[in-house]
Amino acid sequence: MGPAHRPDQWRSILGRTDLPAAAHPASTVGAWPTNGELGEFLRTRRARVQSADVGIQTGGQRRVPGLRREEVAMLAGVSLDYYARLEQGRHLQPSDQVLDAIARALRLAEVERLYFHNLVRSIVAAPEPGDLRLAPLDAGMRLMLDSLEIPAMIIDSRGDVHATNRVGRALLVGLEPMPSAAANHPPWLFLRPSTRDRFTDWEMNARISVGVLREAAGRYPRDKQLHALIGELSVASPEFRSWWAEHEVDARCRGPKRLHHPVVGELTMQVEALRLQDGERWIYAYAPEPGSRSAAAIRLLATCAATQDAEEASDHPRVTRSVQH
Repeated sequence: MGPAHRPDQWRSILGRTDLPAAAHPASTVGAWPTNGELGEFLRTRRARVQSADVGIQTGGQRRVPGLRREEVAMLAGVSLDYYARLEQGRHLQPSDQVLDAIARALRLAEVERLYFHNLVRSIVAAPEPGDLRLAPLDAGMRLMLDSLEIPAMIIDSRGDVHATNRVGRALLVGLEPMPSAAANHPPWLFLRPSTRDRFTDWEMNARISVGVLREAAGRYPRDKQLHALIGELSVASPEFRSWWAEHEVDARCRGPKRLHHPVVGELTMQVEALRLQDGERWIYAYAPEPGSRSAAAIRLLATCAATQDAEEASDHPRVTRSVQH
C-alpha cells in the first residue's frame, strides 16, 4: 500500500490551494451559436470523412482532406447550392429529414447528430436568453450519495458539482461542491496544476470534458454562465482553446480511469455516469474492482477522510462538516 502518511501530511494534501486565480475575461466569448459556429462544425466533420470511406472513387492528390461540399450534397440528396448555404450559416429552415440525411453523409455519431440539430435550430429560431436552472437536491438524494462506500459526486451539464460524498472529496482533491468557488469540474481539470498529475490519461479526460461542454452549449446556446466558463477557459488554457476549435462533441464519460493519488498511490477505477430524473444532472461513481489493490486503497482513503472529519469536528465542535455546505 506504500508508506504511511501522518495526519498533518494528509491535512496538508487536502488543504492545497494551488488553483490559480480565475482568468475572468471582461466579456464572454461572442454570442453563441453563430453562423460561423455552424460552418466550422460542418467543415471539421467533412474533413475527417475520406471519400473512399463512403464509396467515392477519386484520382490524384486532393488539396484538402475529407469530403468536398458537392460530395456531401450528393450523399445527402440535396443540391450543392442548398448545402453550401447551410454551411455558410444562411438563414435556411431545413427539415429534420434533411438534417438527418446530412448527418448520415458526414457519419455523425448520435451525440453529434443531436448537437447539429440543436445548432441549426438555435440559429434559425434565435431563442431568448436563458440559463440552465436546477432545483436544489433533495435530502434523500444527498443521503443516498453519502451512504455509498465508493467515491461519487453529482454534476450538471455545465460541470457544476452539486454534491460529493466524503470519499469522493478525498479522491478528487480540491473539487468541492457548490457553493464553493472550486465547484466546477472543467477549471479544476484544466487550471489546477496538481490535477494534471492526478490523471494518468489527463489529455484524454480533458478532451472529453471539452466535448461535453460543447454538447451542453448546443442545448443551452444562451446560457450566460456557460458562455463565461468557455470564455474563461479559452483565455486561461491553450489546450482548451485549441481543442474547442476542433468542434468535437461528446457525452458523459464512462469506462476505466487511471489516477495517481498523493496518499494511496496508483488507482484504476471504473466510472459510471447515471442520469438523474431532471435530465441535467448525473451521478458519477468511481468503482474499483472488488478484491483489487485499488479497492483496498479506496477503503484506506475513506478511513483517512473519516479520521480527518472527526479531528476537525473535535477541534471545532460547533461546525459540522456536511456534503450540503
